Amino acid sequence: MTSAGVAIEQTPAPAWQHNGQTMTLSEDGTTLAPDPWAKFSWLLATPWLAFLTFPVVGIVQSPVPVAAQAGALTAVAAFVGAYLYGFITNERTWVRPRRGWILLTVMAALTVPVLLTIGLDVFGMSTFLAVYAIFSQPLRRAVWVVAGLVVLILVSVLLIGEPYQFMFAGITAGTALFVGLIRWIDGRQQQRDVLEKQLAMTSERERVARDVHDVLGHSLTVVTVKAELAERLVDADPAAAKAEIAAIRSLTREALGEVRATVAGLRVARLADELTAARAALTDAGVAAEVPEDPAVVDPRHRIVIAWVLREAVTNVVRHSRATRCEVSLSTDSLVVADDGVGPGGAAESGGLRGARERVADAGGTLTVRPSETGGTRVEVHW
Repeated sequence: MTSAGVAIEQTPAPAWQHNGQTMTLSEDGTTLAPDPWAKFSWLLATPWLAFLTFPVVGIVQSPVPVAAQAGALTAVAAFVGAYLYGFITNERTWVRPRRGWILLTVMAALTVPVLLTIGLDVFGMSTFLAVYAIFSQPLRRAVWVVAGLVVLILVSVLLIGEPYQFMFAGITAGTALFVGLIRWIDGRQQQRDVLEKQLAMTSERERVARDVHDVLGHSLTVVTVKAELAERLVDADPAAAKAEIAAIRSLTREALGEVRATVAGLRVARLADELTAARAALTDAGVAAEVPEDPAVVDPRHRIVIAWVLREAVTNVVRHSRATRCEVSLSTDSLVVADDGVGPGGAAESGGLRGARERVADAGGTLTVRPSETGGTRVEVHW
């Protein structure tokens, strides 16, 4: 009987109620199917009904009229039906316990004809009442129900029972303790699942926000620089200005594609591309750039993170530093971006650098920002 509770021990897949039936997504996420635990878990409760053999045998052997025996057996059959119905329809939400309470009352009432037939041996059915109470009621109410059952058994046996019938109190209390523990663990697991989903959602939002910032921040900075350059060239060199405008158009299309890929979770920064983009962005901004050509020196495990940090660091050089020179250095497990601009000063860390620091920390590295030996800013990443 202790395993009567196991019938609904498993944590169900994400589900909801539709027309009174629990529904879940199929594995491919395209069709709906009834929750298999809601549909089949009651089968695991059926073997333990074999313990009702004892009251049934007691009824058959009791010296009462056949009509009384038939009534008691009918009550046991109805008790079994109510018990199974309770497990079949149990939603494991415990926010609407009224139906379970009504069914528990009906099951308790069905023990009365059995009591009148076999006496206090009817308490062999109390374990089923305790188990169903635990899985159909709020836990605090279920505890009171079980405690009431145990007290009722003890008092009844003390007053009019036989010593061996005390075992019914022990069986009921022990079973209730075991399945109550299952219920408590199951509740904690459901809370943990909800928290994990919330954390995953928050993490995904932060990822999208960070990636969109890095993509748009860099792209719009380069677009601004090229637009300013085109504005200066429009009268002096129309052909060059036209080329810059074409480059702006290409950049905006590329940025749009990157944003779409970022939202879809498909964008991955490539270090070789970022080195080329950094060199072009610095040159267009009038900054003398020393950028390595070959990314192969970097450990492949770190290249994606270094590519993101390089993008953010170069964007800050172009946007804020007022530098005339910028040097990028790579090694197996490090990146250094140093400029000769105004330096970090006491300014608060930008959201982009904060996101870069989070990326590096998630990859097991460290990012530091400090004044450069040349008077500007030095961004370093190390593993």
